[in-house]
Amino acid sequence: MYGQFPLGALPQLGCYNARLSDTAGIGCVTYDVVIIGAGAAGLMCALTAGHAGRRVLVVDHANKAGKKILMSGGGRCNFTNLACTPANFFSDNPHFCISALKRYRPEHFVELVERHGVETVEKAPGQLFCAHSAKELLGVLLTECDWAGVQVRLKTSVEAVAPLGDGMRLVTSLGRIHAGAVVVATGGLSIPTLGASGFGYDLARQFGLPVTETRPALVPFTLSPPWKERAASLAGVSCEVAVSCREGHYREPLLFTHRGLSGPAMLQISSHWRGGETLSIDLLPGEAVFDSLCRARRETPRRRLSSWLGERLPKRLAQALVEWHDDDGALADYGNARLQSWAAALSDWRIKPAGTEGWRTAEVTLGGIDTRELSSKTFAVNGLPQLRFIGEVLDVTGELGGHNFQWAWASGVACGNAV
Repeated sequence: MYGQFPLGALPQLGCYNARLSDTAGIGCVTYDVVIIGAGAAGLMCALTAGHAGRRVLVVDHANKAGKKILMSGGGRCNFTNLACTPANFFSDNPHFCISALKRYRPEHFVELVERHGVETVEKAPGQLFCAHSAKELLGVLLTECDWAGVQVRLKTSVEAVAPLGDGMRLVTSLGRIHAGAVVVATGGLSIPTLGASGFGYDLARQFGLPVTETRPALVPFTLSPPWKERAASLAGVSCEVAVSCREGHYREPLLFTHRGLSGPAMLQISSHWRGGETLSIDLLPGEAVFDSLCRARRETPRRRLSSWLGERLPKRLAQALVEWHDDDGALADYGNARLQSWAAALSDWRIKPAGTEGWRTAEVTLGGIDTRELSSKTFAVNGLPQLRFIGEVLDVTGELGGHNFQWAWASGVACGNAV
């Protein structure tokens, strides 16, 4: 039997349908759908259900809707990836995301934003951003919600949720609300300064739903001395690398920071890394380093190693490498064994991070509500169809590059069409 958030002693007042703006002094109001969370998934679900003729209320404890949309991608929001497929996602139940992603594809969302006149730009293959500001993207969602008659209430807390016949009952800071269905779109634990909390996980547990282990993902690494000091001296330096850990392999830019290692390569591999594990970083991906060094020794024997490195890597990094190894001579002085040692150091730099920057800067949450307990078509809880979960709160996490927003749109539309 499903549990519930505690309701306490409530007066048994009658309920009737009303717009939220009319609720002052009213004991209870009723909606077809109440969505908890005014982020990407919640707003997408709301406008979809609203356009289908449902009476929809969206509530959020934050003072602004779509905060994560606004800060994503440096304020321009990488809102989808044209090459998005189920293979770009992590989950203990990998088949769950297939249905929604197939039914609502990147081109569908692109058509929506372009219909509103939002200019887009492809900064990397498949990765679409707003050309000007993510405010335009949020404006599209809020405008569509307005056109669909959706009510959005911010600075609103939800104190209790419980089944009520075929529907649900909520106790909120607005008062008591009855809903035909409740959709939980409260996101994960990443970036708590934007209002992230464990509310969705707590609610799931109250209803007996298991939650898989959650941990920060798409997050920079921190380093221990002396590597922390070495990285800090190179803060701002970036270069393309190939990084590996477990089954993860990515060829993306690496960025040195004052705290450690960041950039797309490190964010991607963080979804595979576990504490205490070592990363393998190829600083010269695609190059046969030993052969290149031997050829350079033969053709330019008086050239210094730092000069050779400086043609392939940022000069600050090239100089740092020879200083770290205390080895910068003329190539003619290097035997094969010494060149082999350098080839290994450049092609397989092994480094063990101290940890990650954690929830403070993680872009998403890895893990979440176990999707085996939900319908992949409607996102309804098995045995309790009036309760649904969508978006990041679920155990579905995308790679870097717009995949997580595409999951928000796809899961929101799938649920909104079915609720």
